[in-house]
Amino acid sequence: MKLVAIFKTRNTFLWMAAGITFIAGIGIADFMTGSELSFSLFYLLPIVLVTWFSGRSFGLAISVIAAITWLVADTLAGHIYSHAIISYWNALMRLGFFVVVTLLLPALKALEHERENARIDYLTGAVNRRAFFELAETELNRSQRYKYPFTIAFIDLDGFKIVNDHYGHNTGDHLLCAVVKRANGQLRKSDCIARLGGDEFILLLPQTDLVAAQMTVSRIQSALLDEMKHHGWPVTFSIGFLTYRQGSITAEELIDRADNLMYTIKKNGKNAIASEVFES
Repeated sequence: MKLVAIFKTRNTFLWMAAGITFIAGIGIADFMTGSELSFSLFYLLPIVLVTWFSGRSFGLAISVIAAITWLVADTLAGHIYSHAIISYWNALMRLGFFVVVTLLLPALKALEHERENARIDYLTGAVNRRAFFELAETELNRSQRYKYPFTIAFIDLDGFKIVNDHYGHNTGDHLLCAVVKRANGQLRKSDCIARLGGDEFILLLPQTDLVAAQMTVSRIQSALLDEMKHHGWPVTFSIGFLTYRQGSITAEELIDRADNLMYTIKKNGKNAIASEVFES
């Protein structure tokens, strides 16, 4: 467990120390096994890790250390070339390769960061509409294959416009973030909350049947109402949830059905829960 905690941290000097230690170990193994076995991939691993978690400058430094270590191990192992300069030439080529990898990695990391951000709502940190539809489609396919139910719950905030009009949009934004934070506190790690836009949220509850969904949704509604009361916000929650058991339907159609359940509540007094089971 301690090793996992160390690798999760992004402390620059800790990563550098780990990288240097790793390279030293590789160099010793390289020397002891002689020149017949190649350790090129092992030298590359600490370079990738240090660059990814500590940045390009530290990656370049660890690249130089790796190239020198490789040269020293190769020399001490007694590898004989036709000319003395060849060993230094090889070391420069290895360094060049390490440098190219180091320079390319930050660009790949930036692309990965942008890809992740494209799936997250910028305000609340919840999953966004596009990502949720992808997750729902995946869950539907998994449910149809392994024959277990799952639930989609549509949540609308009653009276949110009043908060925006009377308290301002900053307070409204704070309210939306509080909704996501409080709801997440009631969800499992396998569950998901997404913001579809405005004051509409939706939950994906994998492997959750009607009874379990009723308990979960009721608990979330109660927690959210408590959060609104704590801040003095005049907001309640209309929730419609649909439990899928089996049958032919698309994820988008399931979401629309949950949406319709929610709107039925909105028309009949708000601040309630409606449920339905899809099975055909």
